[in-house]
Amino acid sequence: MTDTKLTLERRGHVLLMGFNRADKRNAFDVDTYRALASAYGELDRDPDLRVGVLFGHGEHFTAGLDLTQWAPVLAQGRLAELPEGGIEPFGLDEDRRCRKPVVVAAQGVSFTVAIELMLAADIRVAATDARFAQMEVLRGFFPCGGATVRLMQEIGWGNAQRYILTGEEFDGAEAFRLGLVQQLVAPGQQLDAAVQIAQRIAAAAPLGVQAALASSRLARRQGERAALDALMPALPAMLRTEDMQEAVRAFGERRQAVFTGR
Repeated sequence: MTDTKLTLERRGHVLLMGFNRADKRNAFDVDTYRALASAYGELDRDPDLRVGVLFGHGEHFTAGLDLTQWAPVLAQGRLAELPEGGIEPFGLDEDRRCRKPVVVAAQGVSFTVAIELMLAADIRVAATDARFAQMEVLRGFFPCGGATVRLMQEIGWGNAQRYILTGEEFDGAEAFRLGLVQQLVAPGQQLDAAVQIAQRIAAAAPLGVQAALASSRLARRQGERAALDALMPALPAMLRTEDMQEAVRAFGERRQAVFTGR
């Protein structure tokens, strides 16, 4: 732990990114946004990193936007300027997203941008004490980090509109029932559960993981036909990789493959 607003820890091939303003319920200010963008850029560029885990130190994931800082920025019709090499963490630029998967661990208060960061990630774990709310309409504006597009993709139109238009809270059990989170655990276990998922992903072939993620995103962005049409053309290069050759050897030798990302 340090004084930084976002801690970074490398655990093997996994990058842990932790909101570190526990005394302010990890309120998401502009500095935190920029630090997270830098971390996503590092995750994307570093060939030794294969998966990211986003979490919050303390009792809460994040209470959401620090409006005193963000209101003047949003009034200009944009998010804060990205640092050099940073990647926008809400995934609003579909052509410049982190190419590696991100797993989110949420607990306690998880409001507004908490949900939008979860929606921009790929797998979500929540503690049973998690409290979710997309409450921008109660604060005078509307969700601007992707929830109006992505929440209905995850939980359906009616469910999404209920929570977006009312700002009503829902708990971890409801988030799990709706499909917003994929695993529900006891409080305090959410980070370990997220890291376990990330480590399983990191043990797989990195190029295969990234290609699978890219194909899935293409289907969402351009439709099923575009993603299906791109499957076969992408295969030859993948089958020429060292990891594919290692997978074939390991299969014949009846052992676990060891992948290098080449």
